[in-house]
Amino acid sequence: MIGASMTVVRVNGTVRAGGVALVLAALAFTAVFSYLAVRFDYPNVLDAPAAEALPALLATGSAGRAAWGLYGLLPLLLIPAASGARMALRESDGPMRTAVLLALVATVAMMLGLLRWPSIQWELAHAWARAGADERVVLAAVFDGLNRYLGNYLGEFVGELCLNGFFLLSGRAMWRSAAFPRWLGGLGIAAGLLGWIAMWRNVTDVVAPIAALNNAVLPLWMLIFGISLIRVSLPQREANER
Repeated sequence: MIGASMTVVRVNGTVRAGGVALVLAALAFTAVFSYLAVRFDYPNVLDAPAAEALPALLATGSAGRAAWGLYGLLPLLLIPAASGARMALRESDGPMRTAVLLALVATVAMMLGLLRWPSIQWELAHAWARAGADERVVLAAVFDGLNRYLGNYLGEFVGELCLNGFFLLSGRAMWRSAAFPRWLGGLGIAAGLLGWIAMWRNVTDVVAPIAALNNAVLPLWMLIFGISLIRVSLPQREANER
């Protein structure tokens, strides 16, 4: 009986930690995104040439670099979030195992994409400031290549493909779970599908309005998802303590 009780407590703690991680990710994402939008014209600057983007990056100073560093580490919160979601939705164990794997791939891909700014691109910005015209041609080519590979392909496409797959599978499991209302599962499915459409923004401008909408929906869904995980763990803990 004691062993079973301890298992319930551990499961409850994992679910609750996952919810807290999602809430923190949503709030931090909104704060850092807003800061970079003001200081660095983000995300519009991502389409700017090296001659504009690199001096603008350097002009943000140490505070801007720290903001990018924090932004690049936020995907790590997906790891406890995915673990908590799997525990809360363990009746859909097969799909949620896949969801956890997708969250792990999303974490790595998004970190590679975001952390290029306070590291490689930061050094390119310093080199750009003291380079001549011929050297800047080479630096611009490196800058563009990194943006395409680490940014567009890995961070934005692979990362968002897997992230929204995690949301979609979690929403599907919520739809089938007695512990969550069906409308919540529907929101998760809708958020995942919206993100899958938005990730094509680098291929066609047709989805630009959807991509802009997704920037607002993403933190809102993470906040709702996180709070739901925290709330669903409370009855389990209270029942265990009685």
